[in-house]
Amino acid sequence: MRNNRGDRPERDEIVFEGLAASPGVAIGLAHLRESRSLKVVEYLIAKPQVAAEINRFRGAVAKAGRQLMKVRSKASDLHGTAAEELGYLLDAHLQMLDSSRLLSGVTQRIENERRNAESAVWVEIESLATQFEAIDDAYLKSRAAEVREVGNRIIRNLASSDFASFSDLEEGSIILGEEITPADTALMDPKRVGGFATLVGGTEGHTAIMARSLGLPAVLGCTGLLQEACPGDQVIVDGSRGLVILNPSQGRLKDYLRQREAYRAEAVALMKLRHLAAETTDGLRVVLQANLEMPRDAAQAVMAGAEGVGLLRTEFLFMNRDDLPDEEEQYETLREIMEGMGGRPVTVRTLDVGGEKLASAISRRHGESANPALGLRAVRLGLREPELMETQIAAILRASAHGPLRILLPMISAREEVEAVRMVIGRVADRLRAQGRQLPDRLPPLGVMIEVPGAALAADTLADVSDFFALGTNDLTMYTLAIDRGDERLAHLYNPLHPAVLRLLQFTIEAARRASIPLSVCGEIAGDPRYAPLLLGLGVRELSMASAALPRVKARIRELCLTEAVDCAAAVMRQHDSATIATLLDGCGANQTEPLLSGKAS
Repeated sequence: MRNNRGDRPERDEIVFEGLAASPGVAIGLAHLRESRSLKVVEYLIAKPQVAAEINRFRGAVAKAGRQLMKVRSKASDLHGTAAEELGYLLDAHLQMLDSSRLLSGVTQRIENERRNAESAVWVEIESLATQFEAIDDAYLKSRAAEVREVGNRIIRNLASSDFASFSDLEEGSIILGEEITPADTALMDPKRVGGFATLVGGTEGHTAIMARSLGLPAVLGCTGLLQEACPGDQVIVDGSRGLVILNPSQGRLKDYLRQREAYRAEAVALMKLRHLAAETTDGLRVVLQANLEMPRDAAQAVMAGAEGVGLLRTEFLFMNRDDLPDEEEQYETLREIMEGMGGRPVTVRTLDVGGEKLASAISRRHGESANPALGLRAVRLGLREPELMETQIAAILRASAHGPLRILLPMISAREEVEAVRMVIGRVADRLRAQGRQLPDRLPPLGVMIEVPGAALAADTLADVSDFFALGTNDLTMYTLAIDRGDERLAHLYNPLHPAVLRLLQFTIEAARRASIPLSVCGEIAGDPRYAPLLLGLGVRELSMASAALPRVKARIRELCLTEAVDCAAAVMRQHDSATIATLLDGCGANQTEPLLSGKAS
C-alpha cells in the first residue's frame, strides 16, 4: 500500500518524459487520482436480487477489462524499459480480472452474504491485499497495491463515478493520474491545482486545451509515472519541456523555483499590454477575443485584455450530471457570463457534445456511436432533438437582452442545417415574445463553425446563409488529415501547417471576404504566436484563444508589419513541405518579445 510522504525514507529523484501539453512550471505535492479513497456504499440485498447484482458486477468487470485494454494499446507504441514494465503491470491487472479467486470471491459474497456488489468487491480486495501484505517478499507484497487498484476500478465502474471532485485538495497540489478527462479538468480550481500529469493523452486533445485555457502546466503521455509516484511526493511539472520530476534534488528544485518565478515575471510583464491595442507596426488593428470553457473564465478573459468572447463553449452546462439543464438554468448562467464581460460581445456556441465530450444524460438516450467523431453530435443532435435545441436557443435569446451576443453553430456541413436552425430561432423568438420575454429588436447574428473539410469547400454557399464564420482549426485539421488529435501515437502526424489544411483556411477566408462577412479563427493556432503572421497575411482580422495566450499573441502582433506578414503568407502558400513552412513562419519578423517586455509596453 502506498504511504504518505512522512511514512517512508527520502527517495531518489526520478525524471519522466512526456508530451508538453500546457506550458509553465508547477511545483507541489502529488495527489494520485487513482489512489483516491472511494466511498463504498454497503447494504444487504434480497435473495431475488442476487442474480441481477452478480450480473451488475460482471458488467463492471467487463468494462474494467475494456478500459485496461485501451490503456494497453496506447502503451504498446512506447519505448524503453518503463514501457515494458508498464506492459507487465497492465497484463497483471488484466489477469486479475480473469482471476477465479477475485471473481469467485466476490460472487460468493454476493450470494452467501447478500452484500451489494460494491461492498462485496471492497471486502474481497481488502482480504486479498492483506494476504499479499503479510508475505515476506517485496515483490509479492507490492501486489497488494495492484489488487486495490483493480478493485477500485471495478467499484468506480459499479458506481459510475468516472470523475472526482478536486475541491478539497491542498493549495498547489499536482494531480497525477492514468487519464484526466476534459470533464475532470473542468472540475479543477487553479487556486488548488498547480498542474497535472497523466499516463495517456495528446497535446491537441480537449484535456490539453482545457489545461491551456486554465493556465495549468500539464504533461501528458508520461509512461510509468504511476508506478513510482506516491501521495505526498514533491513533484515538478515542466509543461513547457514535457518533464515530470518526482522527488527533485535540492539543486533541481532551486533551479525550477527560479524558472517558475521567471515565468511569472514574464507573465506580469506581458500583462502590461492588456490595455494596448493588438496593432501591427503599420497600423492594422486586430481584434483579440477569448475562448471560454467555464463561467469562471470570464473574469480571467477580462483581466487578460480580451475584447470579447469569440467562442463560449456551452458543454460545461451538460457535463458531469445525470439530468439536462432547463431553460432557466442555462439562461441564468449565460446572463452571468454576459454581465461578467461588461458589454463586450460574446459568441455562444450551441451544444457540441459527441466524441470525447459526452454528456451522460444525452449519451444514455442515444447510446454510443460506432465512430463518435462522425456520429450524432453537435448541430446534428440538436436538429434530431428539437426540444434540446429549442431549450438552449431560448436561453441564448433571453441572454442576448443583456449585451451583444452572436450564436455559433458547430459541425455544420450543409446550408440546409443553417436554414433549419434559423427556423428554430424564429419559432422560439416568437414564443418568447408571446410570453412577454425581453428580447432585442434584432435577433443575434447566426454564424457557423468551419471545422470539416466539406464546410470549408462549400464556404461560398454557407456564406450566403451565415452572418459570420468561425474557423475551428483543431477539428478542421483532424478531419482533413483523418487523425485523432487525442491519440498520442499519432501526435506527430497532427499538423495544422499541413498544406491541405492551409489551403482550406485560405479558401474559407477568401469566401468570407467575398461575402463581406466577419471571420475569426478560434482554433488552437489562433493562440500560438508563431502562426500570427500567417493568419494576418491571409486576411484574418479576428482571433479568439485561451485567455492565457492573449498577451503573447498581442505582443507578437505588435512587432509584426502587415506587409511583411502578407509576403510571408504568400511564401508559405507556395510551399508543400510542413517543415519549410514552419521555418518561414519562424523567420517572419525578428522575435522582439524581449524589447516589448523590457519597456516598450510600459
